[in-house]
Amino acid sequence: MHVFEKQTASIEPVERRSPAPPELRLIPRAEEKKGLGRWFWLDVRATGALSLLAVGAVHLQQYFKLYYTVPTIGTLFVLNFIGATMIGLGLLSPVERLFGRWGSRILALLVLGGIGLAATTYAFLLISERTPLFGFMEGGFFPAAIMAAKVSELVTIGLLGSFLVARFVTKTAVARW
Repeated sequence: MHVFEKQTASIEPVERRSPAPPELRLIPRAEEKKGLGRWFWLDVRATGALSLLAVGAVHLQQYFKLYYTVPTIGTLFVLNFIGATMIGLGLLSPVERLFGRWGSRILALLVLGGIGLAATTYAFLLISERTPLFGFMEGGFFPAAIMAAKVSELVTIGLLGSFLVARFVTKTAVARW
């Protein structure tokens, strides 16, 4: 072939394809779910903290209404209020940002503390309904308060327990304050 000769290339016909139909997705991709899931778990943490504050509020109300005269139980009701308030406010605060690299560990301790406080309170209530606890047996004086305490304790255990599993066991992405 000479340098000046024209080369004729064979041109093959190009297939015309119709555009692909739009993709139908019933389940969103993981990347699309991250935003919603992250805020969802922050809401679970906040709701668990509010439920824990309700545990403390019920105990403070009952202390002033009935138990201020009961020696050990009255003191435990006040301590329950103080502990629930401190842990609840800690869970509502941005501990991850306030404490830097220790923030995640402090958050884990707060969550475990909230679960532990609610669980032991619930257990002590069940025990005191059936047998004397520290010389006191629950007489069912105020059934609405007993039901409010039981519900708030169980809700706290459920919410903070699920947050604990999501955040620290399965390492789910969780939004931070």
